Amino acid sequence: MNEVVVEKTYPKEDTVSRTRRSYQAALHSRQSKAWITWIIVLGTVLLWCFTAYCVAQFNGAHTLSAILSDIANNAINVQDKDNDALTTVLTMYGAKDNALILQGQYWRFVTPIFLHVNALHVGMNMLNLLLLGVFLERILGHLRFLLIYLVTGVISVIASFYFAPQEISVGASGAIFGLVGAYSIFVLVHRRAFLYGGIPSLLWLMLVIGANLSVGLFIQNVDNYAHVGGLVSGCWLGWWFTPLYRLSPDQTLRDIHRLSQSWPLALLTILGTLVLALIALYLMGARFSL
Repeated sequence: MNEVVVEKTYPKEDTVSRTRRSYQAALHSRQSKAWITWIIVLGTVLLWCFTAYCVAQFNGAHTLSAILSDIANNAINVQDKDNDALTTVLTMYGAKDNALILQGQYWRFVTPIFLHVNALHVGMNMLNLLLLGVFLERILGHLRFLLIYLVTGVISVIASFYFAPQEISVGASGAIFGLVGAYSIFVLVHRRAFLYGGIPSLLWLMLVIGANLSVGLFIQNVDNYAHVGGLVSGCWLGWWFTPLYRLSPDQTLRDIHRLSQSWPLALLTILGTLVLALIALYLMGARFSL
């Protein structure tokens, strides 16, 4: 991933390479642990281990070797819609199921983000989250990163709820697409600071997005509605919460768009997500009573 720098606020005699070196040094000095990303990854993997164990138990595996064999047999199968054990366990622990959501289990707009089908599913999603999340959390800050991850994840589930009502779905890919969208906006906002105006980075992002969406056209059980919902909402939140960095005379970075100064936007974002969920519920036939 390209190193990033801020919009040029230095004397005209400074070269682009010097600008990048100055920014890189400043960014390195403010690096913090991406602990939100690591907590999400660790929690998601542990939750998958638990659900995989439950599926193996459901299939009659009670010894360690039998459990590992059952997990291995389902490690890369992404098209098995007749796996009753898997469907039962994932539905029990929070998969997106329209029928249950319409019965009042609204927490299922959140829980699918942390559930996964098999080792390939959780492995690929968590690898992508690490590759993108560690960088973005350092750039955006802990609170902005967590807000974008959760809100885009919920909106991706809402999109799946409305556009794919028959599908029972799980996975963090919608939230990860949200991070891709937010990063795309970051590149656009600071495009003068990227190599060749950020064009290589944007082309790479377009390739990643296109390749992932294309998979859903050829492989069953890939929820592209969730992916698109996450991507669009990530771009939207990116415009709202992308840091506006300036390099101070002492060569430290200063963010003039801190979340602490923009809390009404954060509150409005959360309320907007709730309204979007209510609209989707109403359009799908939910009836509310006071």
